[in-house]
Amino acid sequence: MKKNRTKLFDIPIDQLTEEQATSELVELSEIIDYHDRLYYEKDKPEIADDEYDALRRRNIAIETRFPNLALTDSPSHRVGAEPATGFKKVRHAVPMTSLDNAMDMEQVQKKFLESIRNFMRELHNTNVPIDLVVEPKIDGLSCSIRYKNGHIVSGLTRGNGIEGEDVTANVKTIKDIPCRLHGDGWPNVIEIRGEVYMSDEDFLKLNEQQELTGDTLFANPRNAAAGSLRQLDSNITANRPLRFFAYAWGEVSTPFASTQWEARQMIKKWGFMLNEPSSLVEVVGSDFADLEEYYQKLYTKRSRLGFSIDGVVIKVNRLDWQDRLGFDSRSPRWAIAWKFPPEKAETVIRSIVIQIGRTGRATPVVNLVPINVGGVLVSRATLHNQDEIERKDIREGDTIVVQRAGDVIPQVIEVVKKHRPSNSQPYMFPKHCPVCGSLLAREKDASDTYCTGGLVCADQAKERLRHFVSRNAFDIEGLGEMNIDLFFEKKLIQTPVDIFTLEERDQQSNEPLSTWKGWRGKNKRANKLFEAIARARTISLDRFIYALGIRQVGEATARLLARHYHTLTNWRNSMEKASDPDSEARKDLLSINGIGESVAEDIVSFFSEKQIQDILDQLTNSSHGRRALVTVTDFELSETASPIAGKTIVFTGTLESMSRAEAKALAERMGANVASSVSKKTDYVVAGHEAGSKEKEARKLGLTILAEQQWLELIGKGQVSGFGVRQD
Repeated sequence: MKKNRTKLFDIPIDQLTEEQATSELVELSEIIDYHDRLYYEKDKPEIADDEYDALRRRNIAIETRFPNLALTDSPSHRVGAEPATGFKKVRHAVPMTSLDNAMDMEQVQKKFLESIRNFMRELHNTNVPIDLVVEPKIDGLSCSIRYKNGHIVSGLTRGNGIEGEDVTANVKTIKDIPCRLHGDGWPNVIEIRGEVYMSDEDFLKLNEQQELTGDTLFANPRNAAAGSLRQLDSNITANRPLRFFAYAWGEVSTPFASTQWEARQMIKKWGFMLNEPSSLVEVVGSDFADLEEYYQKLYTKRSRLGFSIDGVVIKVNRLDWQDRLGFDSRSPRWAIAWKFPPEKAETVIRSIVIQIGRTGRATPVVNLVPINVGGVLVSRATLHNQDEIERKDIREGDTIVVQRAGDVIPQVIEVVKKHRPSNSQPYMFPKHCPVCGSLLAREKDASDTYCTGGLVCADQAKERLRHFVSRNAFDIEGLGEMNIDLFFEKKLIQTPVDIFTLEERDQQSNEPLSTWKGWRGKNKRANKLFEAIARARTISLDRFIYALGIRQVGEATARLLARHYHTLTNWRNSMEKASDPDSEARKDLLSINGIGESVAEDIVSFFSEKQIQDILDQLTNSSHGRRALVTVTDFELSETASPIAGKTIVFTGTLESMSRAEAKALAERMGANVASSVSKKTDYVVAGHEAGSKEKEARKLGLTILAEQQWLELIGKGQVSGFGVRQD
């Protein structure tokens, strides 16, 4: 457990110490990941958009102040959650990123407009105008429709942004989506992206029909659209009143427009409905009048549009500027969503319970009397920690004000104390784990409370197993939450090793799975599970690292480690040597861009546990004539024609042709790893004007140092211009 953790969200960011910031970033990552999965994967969100956005804003603000502490699996690196089961998963040709959010004009100015001007050198002069396209932010389900030679060939949901669900048969039933593009001028290959939604009128009619047939009512139009599109039977989807607004594109074989506004008109000509009303506005200096006017007019007329919106989307109009601005780890730099204010309501707290997570963190959860807030029935909310309860004096039986924006559940704003029951008592945070009875410990000045039971705690052990078999880890179908609980209680699966010996032990059992209630019959459920386990025995190094559930090591960090160490043997040996803080192995670990002291310490600590080492040995080593239970394949770089793909590059000094931020973004797009410090493994140091200590260190190490012009020639960019086909 980390020491000296701050009270979460209580301390102003400019007063945070590095230790406190590290603690907050870890907890923010866990909280946001949890709510991402509820929202994107299960369509059952638990917190309000406004609260969710506040969590992300604080995470980004801390990372901005302490860039060296940013987790490589930070929420700022992630989009969405994993695709739901039932549909084939397909990788997007171009990732489907989500938009960063702003809650007011000041945030639009600072997070968006100022960052654009800082990124692009020619926009440092604020008198240079920026043309923007503004349009309604539709509250639906993102979808990408792929066309070849003008004919629809596939349809994918956003999924986790990298992989989506194949809903081709269903999107073909939506009348707003042409099976063949109209007119001419369309590229041979193009992915039209937009939002599947349901109009307010159609939503009400659908719920009336659901009520007549005794079926479950939908909470709001977005959930109705999501549930309708995700029907395994496309006939059901065909009978649902789904609509589609197009507003963007993904992969495209040839450019078809020079501006966002022109692209919208082309998409309309090809047979798609656009999200209207839209407008083209200009921003010069500090004059944002046209932008603010559009926002206010749309906010006023939102209830009369006939479909749900939750804000305004703002996009840079010039596509060559979009191309140069590119993307950060999660969102495009050339677009932002200006959200509408949240809605509020009152309800009553039924109970406060404590949930224990994979790392042992004890999280208080508030169960509420269900209430409809803006069309969504909400019944629970997750509080951050003990401090949150004490700061707001939240008690069981209290009437509270909750708020939400969009289609997600509430943030507890305040307690309505005039309605507090006369026999009310302050909530006492338990001293012992409600699962295993172990002590709940909290360091001085810490925000996190942890169960000290470790793997003795059933909930911790089960959560680790669930993570191990999850989709982006070993992806074992048939080992969902219910079966993990079942096998754990029957002591059939206690550690990951037990998963891969389950079939062998089952064959020797007096009570094999095939004789269990619910496992008998023609479906051969046990055999399907064993087949899924067999398929999972071979796994890539990055997925294996992620599956281990090391604290602060998410998918992005796991991929960084796999890319750096290449093989499991090399990684394990290096991590064991890295236990010495003065070793070359520790320095090598810290040289990886994005791996700071906190992450490195968690990785090294993980390997210091003998039980972990034993599990790794049993999983990956062959012994006594038995082959290894799993095969971990070496990490392979994807093929690319870029001359800097796979190279580690450090920028220092001031560049003349572009800002350093733009140079770094360009290098990353071309497959390079941009590091913040020089090490023996650095391939190129690009030295601009007044290069400092990094250049001196590079010369000492005998590294290749490139002047700016040499760098541009290496990557084939004699001058700064558009860098290829725009991607959304």
